[in-house]
Order: sequence, then structure tokens, then C-alpha cells
Amino acid sequence: MDTALRHILGIICIVLFAAAYVAVAMEERLRMRKSAPVLLAAGVTWMLAGVVAHVHGETARFREALQHDLLAFAELFLFLLAAVTYVNTMEERQVFDSLRAWLVRQGWSLRKLFWVTGGLAFVLSPVLDNLTTTLVVGSVAIAIGGANAGFVVAACVNIVVAANAGGAFSPFGDITTLMVWQSGKLGFIEFLKLFPASLANWLIPALFLQRAARDGRPAGSPERVPLKPGAMVVMCLFAGTIALTVAANHLLSVPAAVGMMAGLGVLKMYSYALRGRLERMANRQQADSIGDAGILAAFEPDEGPPDTFDILRILRSFEWDTLMFFYGVILCVGGLATFGYLNALSTALYGGLGPTWANIAIGGVSAVVDNIPVMYAALSMDPAMSHSQWLLLTLTAGVGGSLLATGSAAGVALMGQAGRVYTFRSHLRWFFPVALGYAASVAIHVLVPFPWSP
Repeated sequence: MDTALRHILGIICIVLFAAAYVAVAMEERLRMRKSAPVLLAAGVTWMLAGVVAHVHGETARFREALQHDLLAFAELFLFLLAAVTYVNTMEERQVFDSLRAWLVRQGWSLRKLFWVTGGLAFVLSPVLDNLTTTLVVGSVAIAIGGANAGFVVAACVNIVVAANAGGAFSPFGDITTLMVWQSGKLGFIEFLKLFPASLANWLIPALFLQRAARDGRPAGSPERVPLKPGAMVVMCLFAGTIALTVAANHLLSVPAAVGMMAGLGVLKMYSYALRGRLERMANRQQADSIGDAGILAAFEPDEGPPDTFDILRILRSFEWDTLMFFYGVILCVGGLATFGYLNALSTALYGGLGPTWANIAIGGVSAVVDNIPVMYAALSMDPAMSHSQWLLLTLTAGVGGSLLATGSAAGVALMGQAGRVYTFRSHLRWFFPVALGYAASVAIHVLVPFPWSP
């Protein structure tokens, strides 16, 4: 009877999670925040898991499993809070606007801009994460392409593939790589072993896509966007925070979230100094304006509010809905693990197919289902694998989402940004080149030994 109860409640939890994920996929049509259904599913799942634990006298194991999942989310939350605040601060200081304007002003050919935007996406995503990079570089491609739909589609597909590929060889490049790093499965330096495979994953589809970016020159733009005061310092602080986080984790085994939060503290201290500096500048300008122009200053056109800097306002702009979505997903998958289904799936998948084919298959699944629950499920299964196989799983889960436009957060976000030009169908037309890049990246990792692999 107890076993039957476990299975009945477990099946209810699986159905509930599936229904929640369908609601997430239909977020725009339902006009429902994606966090709402998964938060509800997570709560109900753990309550039902608590019932099973109480009936079987497994309360201690239940509490330990729940605390493990809460700790995993807490580390992810604190890391992302610091990283996203830095990125949002750079955006507020017009770092990305300045980059976009500079690229548009260059007057390069469309073919060259295709490669420049793809290269930028590949290089920036290991640091900024693939979603932020896609939005920043994607806006450049859309502004450059204008009414040239062929170029916009090719450039958008190229950017999505490049951002996902670049994010795969860095713990900072994707939520899944961050999860693997924080779980202790791989060291920071080990992710760099995926660089050759990631590079091939981007370059091979790009060679096919470039044919759609025909030669021609976009209309030049005289727009210039200057950096706001403090922009360069914030960029240097971000680089220093990353260096501190990596060094403390590697040398002292300090969790990555602790290093990132220390860096956030430095940013908040700098924000205090910068805010005071900007206020003094504004007061001097106001005094000079009154002294020099007198009454005539009142009749001059308003130049807009003075430059201000408020780190708390930037923190409030954090994407809390996405964060709550991560919470719901992590706890849903963790709750299902307490019913024993993930162990059974791990035995069937890794025991039946072997780790290589199982990891390749998981990459294919991540093209349909978001890679975050897929990766957390794999981490919860915790199959006995070598570091090389964990790297393969990291690679396939990261770049597998490029197979479909809806397979990654980067693709979904860019579809919203590019209107009706870059769509699911337009991305699907390039499925075979992207799949060829996926196969090549897997082959390179599996067949070509890296010089300093363990």
C-alpha cells in the first residue's frame, strides 16, 4: 500500500510538472508569468513528497534533500544577483549602447558585419552569459539589417549559435555551466577544454549562413553614444570580481557565490563614491549656469535631468520572474528525485546507452525542453562519469538548444526582439547546418584528445 501511494503521488507530481512546463511554453499566449506555474508545482511536489516521507518514516532524508536543493538555489541566486547587477550597471552606464553605436557607424559590408557580430557573441558570452550577449549583439544586427530580412535572419541564427557555443566553455556563460561548476563536478580551468568543440559548433553553421549575408553596405548612422562617468571603472571592477571569484574558488575552495557577492560589495562602495561625485558635478554646473547666464538661463531649453547613479535602483530592475522560475524548476526536479524516478531514469539512460550516447541524447532533449531542468535532472541523477563525460554533458546541454529557436533562452529572447523576421520557422530552415555543427562539436570532444586533459 505504501509503495502504491508513492507511485500514485509521484505520477501526480510528474503530470503537474509537465502541465507547468506547458504553461511556461505558452507564456505569451496565456499572458501568465512563467514563474507562476512552476512555483505552484514545486510547492505541491514537495508537500506530496513530505506525505510519502512521513508515511515511510523518512523524514530525515526528506529534510536533507530539501535543504540540498534550497542550498543549490541559494548559491545560484547569489551568484546571479551579483553578476546581473554588474551587467545592468554597465548597461546603465551606456557601455552596450556605445558598442552598438560604434559598430553601426563603421560602414562595414554586411558580410563582414555578419562575422563581426557572430564573433562578438562568441567572445562576450563566456563573460556576460549567452542571454545578455544575444540581446546586446542581436540589437546591433537588427539595426544594421533594417529591411534586409535575409541578413537579419542569418545574423540572428548566427548570434544564437555563437552565444550558446561561447557560453558552453565558461562557468559564467550559461546557467547550466554555472550549475555544473558550483556542484563541484568540474574545475574552472577544465571548462576551457571545450573551446575547440565550441568553436567548431559556431564556425561550421556560420560558413553556411554567411551565404545569406550577401555583400552590400548598410546605411551609415552618425549616432554617437558616449560612455557615462564611471563606465570604465565598473568594467574593471567586473573583471576583478571574476578574477577574485575564480582564484578564491580554486585556491581556497570558497564557493563562487561568496566571491561574487564580495565583488558586489565593492561595486556598492564605488556607487557611493560615484553618486557623491555626480552630485557635486551637478551642483557646480547649476551654480555656473546661474552665475554666467543669470535670468536668461531660465529661457534656455531643458537639457534633461542630471546624471545620477543609484545601485539600489539597478538592483530593483533585476529580472525576478526569471529567478523565481529557476527556483521552481530546481525544486520541481529535486522533488521528483525524492520519488526515485530520476534514479530509475539514470539507470535506464546511462546504463542502457552508455554515458557518451546518453549525454548526446540529453543535448537533443535540451533543444525541446529548456536546458536548465535537463541539467539539474542530470546533476540530481549524479551518474558515475569521468570529467571528460561531464564536459560532454555540459557541451551538449549548452549547444543543443541552438538546434531550435525555442531551445534556449537566447533564441526565445531574440525572437521577441526581432519581431516577425527571426521566427521559429526561419531558424528551422537552418536546422541541418546547425545540427552538423552540433555533431562536429561532439566528435571533436570525443575523438580528439586535448593536450592537457586529466
